[in-house]
Amino acid sequence: MKLNKYIAFCLLAFIGFTAMIGCRKKQDTIAKIVVRDASNQAVVGARVVLYGQSTTSTPASVTSYDTTSTNSSGEAVFNFNEKYQLGQAGVAVLNIDVDKGALTGQGIIKVEQEVTTTETVFVQ
Repeated sequence: MKLNKYIAFCLLAFIGFTAMIGCRKKQDTIAKIVVRDASNQAVVGARVVLYGQSTTSTPASVTSYDTTSTNSSGEAVFNFNEKYQLGQAGVAVLNIDVDKGALTGQGIIKVEQEVTTTETVFVQ
């Protein structure tokens, strides 16, 4: 009888411990693009576009395309919380296009899970 109670207690303790470890909250997954001009000054109000590109021989439609403008610090912030799921290996490798009037710039960003990934793009 005591053995059954001991086994039941151990089983409940194991289930409780597993539940505590397995129920962690997902952290924010953010991509931050910093836009600078040739003199390394922040570019305010630049249009920043992040988009995926097909890597297959038969081009497929773009699955990720997002655009925003830079703030007073020359930063454009993109939130990927909806696209990233816990347990997923990596989030995305995206192209960056920036323009502000006649100034343009390009780059690539590898968005990492549950951190803020920052990339700087210079426009000329």
